[in-house]
Amino acid sequence: MEKRAPRRRVRFFGALIGRAALFILGVLGLLLPAAAQYKLNGYLSAQYENGERQSDFPKGTFGWPRGGLLFTGTAGSLFTYDLEARFKSENRLEIEEAWVGVGNPASFRARLGLYLVPFGKYNTANRPHQNPFIQAPLLQSQLYPESWRDVGVLVEGKWSGLGYSVYMGNGLREGQDLEAGQQFEDNNGEMAAGGRASFTLGQGFEVGGSYYRGSYDDQGQRNLELWGADASWTSQGFLITYEYGKALIDNPAGYDRGITEGHFVLASLTVGGFIPLVSYQTLKYIDPYHGEDYLDPLLAVGIGRDVSRWAVGLVYSPAPNFMLKAEYDFNGEAGVKLDNDTFLAQVAFLF
Repeated sequence: MEKRAPRRRVRFFGALIGRAALFILGVLGLLLPAAAQYKLNGYLSAQYENGERQSDFPKGTFGWPRGGLLFTGTAGSLFTYDLEARFKSENRLEIEEAWVGVGNPASFRARLGLYLVPFGKYNTANRPHQNPFIQAPLLQSQLYPESWRDVGVLVEGKWSGLGYSVYMGNGLREGQDLEAGQQFEDNNGEMAAGGRASFTLGQGFEVGGSYYRGSYDDQGQRNLELWGADASWTSQGFLITYEYGKALIDNPAGYDRGITEGHFVLASLTVGGFIPLVSYQTLKYIDPYHGEDYLDPLLAVGIGRDVSRWAVGLVYSPAPNFMLKAEYDFNGEAGVKLDNDTFLAQVAFLF
């Protein structure tokens, strides 16, 4: 019994913090609007996709209409807030962010509520008008859920050349793969925590590191760890970005630990309203336990992926709030010849 006491205390304080967060957020939500100043922004996008015979859409299709509305504002000199609703398909509306912040975002601010998890650079800037890609890079699409969000507390700020974010929340849950781990209610009474630090080294050069750890199974006995590193250099319209990610996945007794690891490199050049770009991406995902039907030992086959992609694209921006994108993805898989290269085109608009 004595050995279990620390875990019980963590669960108790985790539940207490979660309830307090919801209560404070609710009270502030009632009190702030009367004194608040806010602005409203929105964004829209739609795309076309056509690929080779083994791709998802070998005959071509228009689709993926997306849009969002973003309310941001301040109340007095102490509080900031953010509410974003995003349409992710024709019939799917989700709350992307909903938080109240206390403090000055330029130096120190605590956010309480639903936030995009600051792991790497892509997850917090994945809206169509914020990045040149149409299809999410391999690493960012399979290391964590799309638009990975959490409910809890996030502390962030900047000091000299250092930027930092530290968070504690409900964390990810177990699913057939890492993409399926999104949740908003805690499934095991264990808090998850992580953070990201970035350093500006001068002359447009920045490096960053990210970390996440949390129990993800319903019993709270197995952990998921995510590691990340990123670097970017910008000079006179030229941009080079690199990002690395790794996941260590605890599995039940009798199964080896799952490992996901990948790299992402992007180079782009801005010439007037045109941005040509090229990217190389890799992902290796080995997990003997998870995968489709992972809960049934007779049907489970595990996960074994070793994939890569060359992406070549062009972005045309005739106005600051309007983007036309074209992208061709050369997809590869180790030991397999697949005809699944894909062409994509997208229009994105910010208002």
